[in-house]
Amino acid sequence: MTGPLCTISLAAGTYRGGGGRGLCTLERDTAGTWRIGPAYPAASNASFSVFSPRHRLHYIVEEDAIGRVGVHRHGDQGWETLAVVPAGGGAPCHIALDREGTLLAVANYAGGSVALIRLDPDTGLPRGENQVHANQGSGPNAARQDAPHAHWVGFSPDRRCLYQTDLGTDHLLAFGIAADGTLGTPRVAFAAPPGSGPRHLVLHPRLAHRAYLASELSNTLTTLDRHDDGTFGATETLSTLPAAWHGDSILAHLAINAAGTQLYVSNRGHDSIAVFALDGDGRPTLLEHVASGGASPRFFLLLEAARVMVVAHERAQTVTVLSLAADGRLTPTDVVLPIPGVGYVLETDPT
Repeated sequence: MTGPLCTISLAAGTYRGGGGRGLCTLERDTAGTWRIGPAYPAASNASFSVFSPRHRLHYIVEEDAIGRVGVHRHGDQGWETLAVVPAGGGAPCHIALDREGTLLAVANYAGGSVALIRLDPDTGLPRGENQVHANQGSGPNAARQDAPHAHWVGFSPDRRCLYQTDLGTDHLLAFGIAADGTLGTPRVAFAAPPGSGPRHLVLHPRLAHRAYLASELSNTLTTLDRHDDGTFGATETLSTLPAAWHGDSILAHLAINAAGTQLYVSNRGHDSIAVFALDGDGRPTLLEHVASGGASPRFFLLLEAARVMVVAHERAQTVTVLSLAADGRLTPTDVVLPIPGVGYVLETDPT
């Protein structure tokens, strides 16, 4: 049994190619028992999502050759679809919402494009045409960097800037955003080492100058200083793998706790979660590597109130649960849930 005995209501996004049937319900009851429920087929090939507290809506990307974004609501009667719009490119893999809940950004892996979607402030539904920018370029890794590959998007806290990582060109891009939501011309905010393949960025929740870049191909975590002009400078780079590890592995997900005191990275191949402690200035120190409980941990969900981390394993097609201690350290449990095609996990009704 992990954490306090509170109920947990989740949904697992799944890929059709792995046997997925849509959003699959996952629930933990007050006795600590996990149950796999029915699937919601309208959200097919769901690989990432973002929730709007303002409108109580889930925006879910459908990672198809012609990508789409579905707008869904979850209630007492289950899921319902309110709208489906083009993602502005192929294989959308990440999505972000600004703090006002009026702008939605999508990263399209195929073609390396970013789409900005305006949302109706009253309903949260998309309105108008997408603004789309397709990046250009490539990197030295011919197998993975033959073309641009947008992998993450996120807004600056003041909403004046949209950031995008490009795994294919080794760049972190910055787009200015006008007051009316118009997307500006991008510039390179940070050039990562050639061949490193930047995948995800996270901004420190309490330190405005601090950010962290996770690079998939080099298995590294880079601590960044965020400058007043929106650019970044590197201060330190650490491996996310143990020093003695010599097998094949690529980095996947990155997350930071609400207090900004712990940071977590998943390693696919080593099949672990790397746990870092962050000091008062946001400098990371590796605490431990914990087995994720399956092959290829593509995504994890940190549920601090429930004191658990829920991990989605793409290759193993399982979801596992790790217990979360007060100091941020993780401990494996015996919870293993088989979910064909699983790629990520979301909270159905976040508070």
